[in-house]
Amino acid sequence: MSDTGIDTETETDTDIDVAPADDLLKSAPETAYLWGHVAGSGDIEAEAATIHTNDETCANRLAAIAGGGDIDKQETAHPYAHNTSVTRRKDEYLVTIEGAVVANATGAFGLPVGDDAGGYRFDVFEDARKQLLRGLLESCGTVCFKSSSGTVGISFVHDDRNLLERIDRLLDSCPVDAPTGDISETSSGGYWFGIDDDAAGDFGTWVYDGSGETNLFAPTRRQKLTRSLEEAENA
Repeated sequence: MSDTGIDTETETDTDIDVAPADDLLKSAPETAYLWGHVAGSGDIEAEAATIHTNDETCANRLAAIAGGGDIDKQETAHPYAHNTSVTRRKDEYLVTIEGAVVANATGAFGLPVGDDAGGYRFDVFEDARKQLLRGLLESCGTVCFKSSSGTVGISFVHDDRNLLERIDRLLDSCPVDAPTGDISETSSGGYWFGIDDDAAGDFGTWVYDGSGETNLFAPTRRQKLTRSLEEAENA
């Protein structure tokens, strides 16, 4: 275990070691993590959902949870949410889940289909809130070290304000204190909000607690959080 409180001893960056979900429509840590990723980064149609991730191991783990699926690698350029003049080029992995299970999930969990709005009914994942929030953080969240304040910064960014409002409500009922700021517009036309700096580190530690025992995490994202926590401790 690192000094940050996150267990990294069991981490192997290329280790998939995730079993397929018994039922993708029932609450379990692995399904909460999967559908968190779908909600945060997915392109969802009637019978197909495509998850976007920059972490190859995460892509393989998500595909394994879904019982297999196509993974496509491509290079993408994304404008930075708060400064559209800055773009980032990265390898991106697209995990596609197809079939009636997607149609059933959109109805059960209130996920948006095409241009239709989503209601984001995540109450079914009450017992797996940590894994749901971890999937959402990895798919539409950002983590950084704020050198100006010597603290960890965690924010959520998405085009759908309804999703951010739902995430905000999930954070309200976390077992750790995670107060947030108001939802604001980004310069790229989306929306964002952040966890208060004084609480972001504790939330980050909590949301990844136990992740090494299940492999339900993106190694590069967890490493980014761990480094940010260490920098904050040494600031």
